[in-house]
Amino acid sequence: LLVPALLVAGAANAAEVYNKNGNKLDLYGKVDGLRYFSDNAGDDGDQSYARIGFKGETQINDMLTGYGQWEYNMQASGTEGNRDTSWTRLGFAGLKFGEYGSFDYGRNYGVIYDVEAWTDVLPEFGGDSYTQTDVYMLQRANGLATYRNTDFFGLVEGWNFALQYQGNNESGNNAFGQ
Repeated sequence: LLVPALLVAGAANAAEVYNKNGNKLDLYGKVDGLRYFSDNAGDDGDQSYARIGFKGETQINDMLTGYGQWEYNMQASGTEGNRDTSWTRLGFAGLKFGEYGSFDYGRNYGVIYDVEAWTDVLPEFGGDSYTQTDVYMLQRANGLATYRNTDFFGLVEGWNFALQYQGNNESGNNAFGQ
């Protein structure tokens, strides 16, 4: 019984594609074979998915670094005619200003997820305290402008903070388990 469970267990992998002269590009992905058994017809069945993503960084000068990330999700349970089986999970770009913090914009995690991430550690059903995407910056959301600072401008170790603004938000999808 244990061997079949291990055969379908999700695996996440990453590879450094390029790292030279202050420029870095990583490729990462995950494949998860997943089956739900539920009395709720909407939850019952195959929930398998694959994810692929890129993370990049470029050193512009001693104090300025550009960075970005893009991640895409593909559900394996949909038919070829179903267009709702894949979506962009993350897509943002930004600048780091040394000890003065960073600013990025795009589809990213809301600042409330900074706290929730401590509970989002299980392979499935993690982070159950907040389960809505695209709502009130709880998890992933579109149009997020985010400023982050670590160690309070280099003055107080461990004092990290973030400020975030969300522009027009037209979605409210429940992404429990996504």
